Amino acid sequence: MAKKKMKIRAWADKGSATVKAIVFHPMETGLRKDKATGKKIPPHFIEELAVKHNGKQVLTCLWGPGVSKNPFLSFRLKNAKKGDTLQLSWVDNKGEKDVAEAKIK
Repeated sequence: MAKKKMKIRAWADKGSATVKAIVFHPMETGLRKDKATGKKIPPHFIEELAVKHNGKQVLTCLWGPGVSKNPFLSFRLKNAKKGDTLQLSWVDNKGEKDVAEAKIK
């Protein structure tokens, strides 16, 4: 079984929802050196993260090498209710990508 690359939690409250997500990604800047070899570790970071609510895009984050390893994202979403679907997707500088979905509780 593949390792989980994202964890999303969302819950509704008074016509809006709180969304919290963590993306498991190394987020390498390209400036650190490998302690064993002394060579620079190549850059590997998320460039774009998008969130869709019931199929409609509601958030786009343009990230770079300055974002920490395993980035955490938290926001409030208006006009959301229990049972609505959230989809979080990202693409990194190496072309790798992932998509995860969650229902609002």
